Amino acid sequence: MSNSWPQAALGEVLTKSEEWTDINPTDTYNEITVRLWGKGVTLRREVEGSEIASGRRLVARAGQFILSRIDARNGALGLVPDSLDGAVASNDFPLFTPNPSRLLPAFLDWMSKTRSFVEICKAASEGTTNRVRLQEDRFLRMTISLPSVPEQRRIVARIEELAAKIKEARSLRQQATQEGEALVGAKAAGIFHAALKNGSQPLESVATLERGKFSYRPRNDPRFFGGSHPWIQIGEIEQSNKFIRNWTQTLNDEGLAISKMFPRGTVLISIAATIGAVGILDFDCCVPDSIVGVTPHAGTDSEFIYHYLGYLRGHLEDIAPQSAQKNINLQILSALPVPQLGLIEQRRIVAELDALQAQVDALEKLQAESATELGALLPSILDKAFKGEF
Repeated sequence: MSNSWPQAALGEVLTKSEEWTDINPTDTYNEITVRLWGKGVTLRREVEGSEIASGRRLVARAGQFILSRIDARNGALGLVPDSLDGAVASNDFPLFTPNPSRLLPAFLDWMSKTRSFVEICKAASEGTTNRVRLQEDRFLRMTISLPSVPEQRRIVARIEELAAKIKEARSLRQQATQEGEALVGAKAAGIFHAALKNGSQPLESVATLERGKFSYRPRNDPRFFGGSHPWIQIGEIEQSNKFIRNWTQTLNDEGLAISKMFPRGTVLISIAATIGAVGILDFDCCVPDSIVGVTPHAGTDSEFIYHYLGYLRGHLEDIAPQSAQKNINLQILSALPVPQLGLIEQRRIVAELDALQAQVDALEKLQAESATELGALLPSILDKAFKGEF
């Protein structure tokens, strides 16, 4: 913080709130919490008074400063927003009212997101590793650099102007990514819609469909794991970006005996809970019964089947019967109409969709790099602002 500004103890500009309310078992309350690393004050839950252990709770007011005794050292602090005025908090979340004649709430809010302010909270915390808690008297004795209120107002306005530009840039980047993915989907829809008009055949006539297997429950019983046989679940398919090249678990021989191994090149599609996640195995692998292996016959390209099943994902989610959780079965999959195309045309379509997806992937990589840069920009701005370098 700036050495040129006057110093003030937090206790000179913050007053601890002692507004309590008695909890009525029949009333409903908004319970407040604070997220780590300056990510704000938010609603934890709406709760019946009968579910609140203590008979009293602190009342939070909009514009008050709140922090977590346990996690203030990890940036769990901030201003109570207007939407949570009147919410309740436990004694683990002390509340402080800024003196507006000396400290603007918005100035404190931005200051609290700086590394130097979090260091103040660390210094005001004590205890063993698992029981570190902020000591209020020590916190209020800590000093901050405090410019005049007009200067605080100018700094806040400048920070908010720059923060708005960062938010706009993030939004534009996210929009560009979404539009890129939508373009791939629209292109695939146009291709397959036109192809189906020229004739179709059921999926079972061009591929063999077999359901995975893992009959034992619970599925995570450790006695079946830790061997040499790769084993994946739906998450690895979702993360694959076409080719499934990674696994995090393996089965032993006992696990292999109750599962099913599919060879490299098999197209996998999920049929339970998460419907229609699709990928192509790049190694021999066991899968559970929530996944179906699709092995194309001669004359059918596996990557064509991959793209076609990806195109159908939304349709499969819509038609999936729902009991305890959504699922589809082999009968539904087997009957899916597949465009009746020669192998050369299939591979032309694959090349066209892969090329478009590669362009979108390149855009997403650039966006991810930009997002990292934007993420570092606001902390840098705040660091300069509270060093008096604005």
